[in-house]
This record gives sequence, C-alpha cells and structure tokens, in this order.
Amino acid sequence: MDYKSVIAKNIANLTELDQEQIFKLIEIPPQKDLGDYAFPCFILAKSLHKAPNMISESLAGEASLTENGMFEVKNAGPYLNFYIDRSRYASDTITKINTAGDKFGQASDGEGQNVIIEFSSPNIAKPFHVGHAFTTILGNSLSRIYDRLGYNVIRMNHLGDYGTQFGKLITAYRLWGDEEALSKDPITELLRIYVKFHEEAKKDPSLDDTARENFKKLEDGSPEEVALWQRFRDLSLVVFNKLYDRMGVSFDNYNGESFYSDRIPAVVDMLKEKNLLEESEGAQVVMLDEYNLPPCIILKSDGTTIYASRDLAAVLYRKDTYNFNKNIYVVGTPQALHFKQVFSVLKKAGYDFADDCVHVGFGLVKFKDMVFSTREGNIVLLEDLLDAAVAKTREVIAENAKLRGQDMSEEEISEIAEKVGIGAVIYTYVKAGREKDIVFSWEEMLNFNGNSAPYLMYTYARIRSIMRKAEAAGVKPSTDLDTLGTLTSDDAYGVISALSSFENDVKKAASIYEPFVISRSLFETASAFNSFYNNCRILGDDVDVKDSEARLALCEAVGNVIKSGLYLLGIETVERM
Repeated sequence: MDYKSVIAKNIANLTELDQEQIFKLIEIPPQKDLGDYAFPCFILAKSLHKAPNMISESLAGEASLTENGMFEVKNAGPYLNFYIDRSRYASDTITKINTAGDKFGQASDGEGQNVIIEFSSPNIAKPFHVGHAFTTILGNSLSRIYDRLGYNVIRMNHLGDYGTQFGKLITAYRLWGDEEALSKDPITELLRIYVKFHEEAKKDPSLDDTARENFKKLEDGSPEEVALWQRFRDLSLVVFNKLYDRMGVSFDNYNGESFYSDRIPAVVDMLKEKNLLEESEGAQVVMLDEYNLPPCIILKSDGTTIYASRDLAAVLYRKDTYNFNKNIYVVGTPQALHFKQVFSVLKKAGYDFADDCVHVGFGLVKFKDMVFSTREGNIVLLEDLLDAAVAKTREVIAENAKLRGQDMSEEEISEIAEKVGIGAVIYTYVKAGREKDIVFSWEEMLNFNGNSAPYLMYTYARIRSIMRKAEAAGVKPSTDLDTLGTLTSDDAYGVISALSSFENDVKKAASIYEPFVISRSLFETASAFNSFYNNCRILGDDVDVKDSEARLALCEAVGNVIKSGLYLLGIETVERM
C-alpha cells in the first residue's frame, strides 16, 4: 500500500488543497519519535485564517485521518505527524512485494504511450571507449525503467555513420588497407588506416581532395563506395554488438545519421516555407533570439548540413513513424546547447511536440589510481575495463570461496566473476546523479561492504543461501497476515520502511531520468537488511517456527526488490558468491 498517497487523499478530503499538491509536501521526519510521515500545515494558514499549529491541532482530531486504525495521528506544533501501525504495515508491504515477485515495481502508468530513448550512438569505425559506456548504461537503465512502468519503449542507436570521415576511410582502405587485419580486428584496422590518412595528408594534401571526391561518390550512391561504407558499418556493428550482448543491452533501431541525409532537403524546404531561414555570413540559420539562444545553423556557407539539420530530420521522422509521447536523447551534457537549439527550432516552426523532446545529459569519466595498458594510446576501451573488472573480481571470489570452504568449480567462479565484474562497472555509472563526473576506483567498485554492485549482489546471494537452507530444513516463508504482522521490531521495521519506498522510487527515477534514485533505494534496503540479519536469527532450533517463517518472508521480499532493482539498472544477480 502507498501510505503517503493515502495520507494525501485523506488530508485533501478535509482541506481545499488537491491531493497531488499535498503529496509533494508530505515529509519523512528526521527523528523516529516524530512519526513515519509529517504534513506541514503552513500552506493552510492563509485559506483557513488560522495559525499553522492551531490547524494541525484541529486536523489531528479528525477520525478520517486514521484510515480505520492504519495510522495514529498527532500534532507537534505546525505539523501533523502520522504513525503507521507497524503490524499492518509489515503484512501489507511484504504480501504486496512477494505477490509481485522480482517484477515488483511494475505499473501501467505508461500504457498506450510511446517513448523513444536514443542512447549509445557510437561512431562507426571508432573504438568503443569508457565515455561511450555512460550513455549506453544510462540509456539502457532508463529503457528498462520506462518499460517496467508500462510504456512502449523504442530503443534507438543513432549511429555516427555519415560524414567526410568516410571519404577518408575509403581512400585510406584503398591505399593501405590490410584485408586480413580488417577481418580479424576491424575497429583496430580501420582506426590504423584513418590515423595513417591524416599523417600522410600532411605530406600530400591531394589526399584530402581524393577523400572529398570519394565522399561525394558515397553521397551520390556510387555502388563501390556504398559497398565499402556498408562493410565498414557492418563490421563495426559486429564488434559493438559483442559488447552490447555482454552488457545485456539491446536496440530496436540502428538508424544512423546516414539514414536521415536524404530527408534534410524537406526540412530546409519546410523552414523556408515558414520564413524561418535567414542568411548569416553565407550560412542559412534560424534566429532564436526570443529563446535567448544563438542562431541555429541549418546549412553551412558551402551548402553542407550539420548535426542540427540531421537531428531535425530525425525528430520529424520519429514523430511521423512512432507518434512518440516522449523523445529522450541520452547524450553528454556538453551537447545541451545543441539540443536547446534543435527543440527551439521545432517550437518556432509550430511543432508543439518539441515540448516532448528531452535531453538527458551526463558527466565525464575519470580515473583514480587506475592504470590500464590500453590498445589505443590514451583511450581507455570499455572492453579493457570490463576485462580488468572481471579478472579482479574473479580473484576476490576465488579467494573468498577458499576461505569459506565453498565447493565452486572454475567454471562457476568464472560465470559469477563475469556478472559481478560487469555489474561493478555498470553500478559505478548509476550510483550517483548522472550529471556528476564518474571517478573509477577499484577499491570502491569492488568493495563488498560499501555502496557497490558487489555489496548488493552479495546481499542477494546471502538471501538465496538462507532460502536454500530453509528449504532443506522444511521451513517456508509465511503468507499469513497475522504471522507477518509480528515483524514490528525496529530492525524489521527499518527494512520494511526501505522496501516500501521502492515503487515510488521507480516512478521518480523515470520522472527525473535518474537511475541513481533506484541504486540509492537498493543500497538503503540492503544496508537495513544486513543490520536486521546481524541482529536477528532467522533459522535455528532456538527460533520459533512462526518467527522463522515471518523472517523468511521478509528475506524473500528483500531479495525480490534487489533483483528487480538491479535488473532496472542493467545488472544481473547471482545465486551465490
């Protein structure tokens, strides 16, 4: 049950405020003795012509606020304090979670609504580095969150597969390409010849002319150039998809910049018809003074297009094709101005769906005391980071298994290390607000006792171990409301309170495009559970059977929430560690 919503509804019935407004004002008191929820009455002073403390005293006496014994209501100064009946709270919360299982948090809020999420979008023939991982991980998580809330999610990978660099690549391949190397390691070979092109062009400027000619042929649809471009694109996607598969990432659409190139003339014509294009220093621009933004260039002085014109073509295509309710771009924060300009041009052109387009920015990736032997100079490749994380995790798991006397095969250790290592990398990107810079540290990433994926995954594995022992002992989690209602101790209540916020946290994460709301919720839940675990016996001859059954149900609920939440972040769970 959503207790906060119940409180908001009951207060709304007694005042002139609407329920949504009240919901936003309800607080969680800083001290337990002040209740579980509190409503400040200051906002009612003007309409009721009373002092806030007099209003809270009057409202506290209203029987309808107690919701048939669900709450005890007291006033403290200007606040209404609500104390939840712990027994009912425990039985309601645990029953709801365990009925939903590891899909807890599922909702139908987005039923019938299309949400496009553009993320990852690497450049063809370029290495996939740790910076690309930010958009990939963040976008994948948001896709899962919106999907869990019932939206129809269209995952789009807007590939960087167009531009003059392909004229250079075609030229370089014909001059220096190694067919065997291209088949064996396409990205490395394509990068090698691309770098060589620039080195040689310094000595022989005519190479740039040849590259422009080759790109012109590509634009004109020349079969040979198109075939080479397609091959470079296909080979790059093979490499990218191996990484995507490894990380559990998938897409519904791979339309890159090239897909929209022949749609740009229609955009230019539309802007001309609406008298929005103006000449500025030879370029064609849309003035955006009324939005306090610099002009948006549509065509450069030489008549060529830029990112803005391609993105305008893309968003118009997406609206026509998918009739989106929301169009989300998961792209680095430095591109904020670009998207403001694109959305403002749409708005100025009379397209109100510009308001449904959202730029979700994110910070930079940094390293703390981490040394990599990278294959591309100062670029840290994502594959290298994943491999290193898995290798280090494998050492920790093998050592822990040895210390505990666990019988784990090499194969099992490797499978667990792969999931935990990749989970550790993913969690590093989503454990704080997305606009904060990511600072990688092995000590923090692989800390089994801190705010990390290994800590959450170990908590889940611990619960699975408890459940296996219980099954062997013939003890099952209770579903009896009265039995579940015995979970009223401070330790149990702390866990239940953390669990109860998960549903709203999923919705909040979607509303502000912040997966860290979920990672924070999971960490608080795991911390509360481990405190409960350390202070309260779950199984044993000296534990009453009904107590064991109730505590097992609580364990099950925590396991379901952690598994559900980790999935939404893009992380798999393991049965033991």
